[in-house]
Amino acid sequence: MYTIAIIPARMASSRFPGKPMHPLCGMPMIGHVYHRVKRSPSLQAVYVATCDQEIADYITSIGGIAIMTADTHERCSDRCAEAMLKAEALSGRKCDIMVMVQGDEPLTDPAMIDEAVAPLLSEPELQITNLMGRLTAQEDVDSPNEVKVVFDKRSNALYFSREAIPSPRKFKGEIPYWKQVTVIPFRREFLIKYNQMPQTPLEIIESVDMMRIVENNIPVRMIPTRFETKAVDIPEDSPVVEALLRKDALFKSYGRE
Repeated sequence: MYTIAIIPARMASSRFPGKPMHPLCGMPMIGHVYHRVKRSPSLQAVYVATCDQEIADYITSIGGIAIMTADTHERCSDRCAEAMLKAEALSGRKCDIMVMVQGDEPLTDPAMIDEAVAPLLSEPELQITNLMGRLTAQEDVDSPNEVKVVFDKRSNALYFSREAIPSPRKFKGEIPYWKQVTVIPFRREFLIKYNQMPQTPLEIIESVDMMRIVENNIPVRMIPTRFETKAVDIPEDSPVVEALLRKDALFKSYGRE
């Protein structure tokens, strides 16, 4: 399998403008994601997909490859579909699997890529997987910045929402809450097919890419990660993530490069 990762990033985030270039421990956030993702042994190439020259210039300056995409994409997965085809033209080789890793996940561990890709290697009919992690703090359960997911007995997603699901209103016991972790491998041909699908009503309502797939009755296999992660969704997340980075062994290695 020829597997690549694409990290989508843009400066025009509505919740945190300029987020990819926001410094964390002295390094732009997108730099953390790039350095960590490229350490995965499951990957043969890593690209950053962006519509902003500032991001592209920075990635080039640290030895990475940036791919310029249109500035009209509403969903990260659509941006990655465009970037994948451009990456293939650049390398002269088609990929088998494209792993999308969001540019606001600076605590991504390289082994998370391995976790997410493994089911695609063992189940030929499976088209897409998505990591997930436990939510334990009530403030995270209630936050619209954390995308929650519920899944069936095969761990295929039933629904993604920015609200608390399952609902706690009529149940007094302990509810296990899971969040979407945006490490998402697609098989190549399925990503192209996905990119050709029209947006779906619940995708638009929830503002979650994966609902387009769920609404088309295609399994999205949810894979629990053993790693603790924290995305940077809003400026207030920055000091929390910086404190975690300072204690992070992986950052101590690439932070000196």
